[in-house]
Formats: sequence, C-alpha cells, structure tokens
Amino acid sequence: MGHELRRPEADFLRDGIYELRVSLQGVHHRILYFFHGAVAAVVSHGLVKERVVPPKEIERAVERKSRFEANPRRHTYEEV
Repeated sequence: MGHELRRPEADFLRDGIYELRVSLQGVHHRILYFFHGAVAAVVSHGLVKERVVPPKEIERAVERKSRFEANPRRHTYEEV
C-alpha cells in the first residue's frame, strides 16, 4: 500500500520518516523507513516497541535519510 499504509501497521513520524510495526513470536518491533520515489528505504530496524519511538532513533533516521538523498547510488544495493 506504500504511502497509504496507516495505523495500526504504519505511521508517519516526521521529516519524511515512517514507522512500520511488525510482531514476531509475540515481540513487537518497529522499522523506520522513508520513500525515495516509489522505493522504501529502511534507515533503522529492530527497535523493540515502546510507548513511543525514542527521539534519538528518529534523529538517527533523519540523518541517514539525508545521507542517502545526498548520494543515492552510494547507499543502494545492486546485485551483480
């Protein structure tokens, strides 16, 4: 569903950063990501769900997003 995925599965945090909420074996996790065109780029993964996403993790995701946008080719995996 891309940009249209909403609560409870996903939510917009800020500065273009979204969170995806997943559960595995009863443990709730958050994956932080952003969109680059039609592609979702993961910038943080494996956060154990707390009441809110720690601001430090959001700041880290925003910084990683900025680095990616400055040079997408450098940060994109391509199989050879």
